[in-house]
Amino acid sequence: MTHVKIQTVDQKIRGTVSFPGDKSLSHRAIIFGALSEGTSSFTNVLPAEDCRHTREAFESMGVEIRSKGATALEIVGKGLYGLKAPKKEIYLGNSGTSMRLLLGILAGQSFEATLTGDPSLSQRPMRRVTAYLKEMGAALEGREEANFAPLKIHGGRLKAIRAVLPVSSAQVKSALLLAGLFAQGETSVTEPVRSRDHTERFLKHFGVAVREDGLSVAVSGDQTPRSRNFEIAGDISSAAFFMGIAALLPDADIQFRSVLWNPTRTGVVEVLKRMGVKFRVTSVSESGPEPVADFTVQRGPLKAFEITKEELPSLIDEIPILAALATQARGTSVIRDAGELRVKETDRIHSMVSQLSRLGAKIKETGDSMIIEGPTPLSGASVNSFKDHRTAMSLVVAGMIARGETLVEDVECINTSFPGFFWLLDQLYIKHELVQ
Repeated sequence: MTHVKIQTVDQKIRGTVSFPGDKSLSHRAIIFGALSEGTSSFTNVLPAEDCRHTREAFESMGVEIRSKGATALEIVGKGLYGLKAPKKEIYLGNSGTSMRLLLGILAGQSFEATLTGDPSLSQRPMRRVTAYLKEMGAALEGREEANFAPLKIHGGRLKAIRAVLPVSSAQVKSALLLAGLFAQGETSVTEPVRSRDHTERFLKHFGVAVREDGLSVAVSGDQTPRSRNFEIAGDISSAAFFMGIAALLPDADIQFRSVLWNPTRTGVVEVLKRMGVKFRVTSVSESGPEPVADFTVQRGPLKAFEITKEELPSLIDEIPILAALATQARGTSVIRDAGELRVKETDRIHSMVSQLSRLGAKIKETGDSMIIEGPTPLSGASVNSFKDHRTAMSLVVAGMIARGETLVEDVECINTSFPGFFWLLDQLYIKHELVQ
């Protein structure tokens, strides 16, 4: 088990940073490359555990995926119906994205497969995907009516449905749209609030017709994606931790390069602007199906903020770092109706409230909301990641402004999404010590 010690950072922080490929995009590049006709090539693919599990899942189903260096992949597509039955269970580690999106694809196959994961993933609810797939005609088995892994799925010819989601979820929407490629007729998904639209963008970029109408998106079956080549945009969720560093440290000036700039993912930027953080966008361009931006971030006097349920889909992964920033913002910050955080790799409301409290933060949970008062001086302490990568990185950033030494326990989980996190701290000369 690896821990990290970090001291108060009091030196000037200057530098230019770029980030490994966005995790959501890397998953989808592997998926669409595998389901396409022809050979696709992608660069800046995130070399993280979650994406590795997606790759290994398709390799176990007969897809040839070749590494071209550390972060480039060449994928020989099998089309919609070229996958083969895996010889054993497909293990997905801690990747909820892999499991939910693969469920949608396997629902349309003619063979049986079983998806498993680590103990954390096995406690994450899947019924909101599996119930719709059953309605489409797939057969699923698993604990509590196919709510928890291991999940056995036997697919086949599917029928289209019109799904109206009670809670916005990019993963659920994506699973159903992927299943819709194998269904007779048009499958539509309607959300109460628009969630991340990466799957819609990938479908269109790979040549699949998509119909969008307000909060609804639909695809018709038997459209086979066509191969594509592109560079994957830098992960904005990873960049958010370094935006947090720039916002917290008194003399930081950090330049960001080629970061994903999808409007359904820039909610964190809008909240930081409301807090008083200074952004200057220097360029915006396209990288495959997604926009990317170069920008600089500088600290300003931090003001309290409120995040509503409607905003959550565009910044759900950035709530932990925003909670850490709220401890230093003047006033009372409120993050409302964030129940979705309770079904991530850990209960992130509990992990952030309990561990920031150990550092001296004035933070509490009320139902599914968090209330944080600031600014509050933090003091170094021993805190636990709960084996959650975003909790771990948020606590490391909080430790940079805490008096004395902070020990963040069990940080190996950071490899789930950002294996270069500590290397990038080194590039900015932010001292830390990894210990066993």
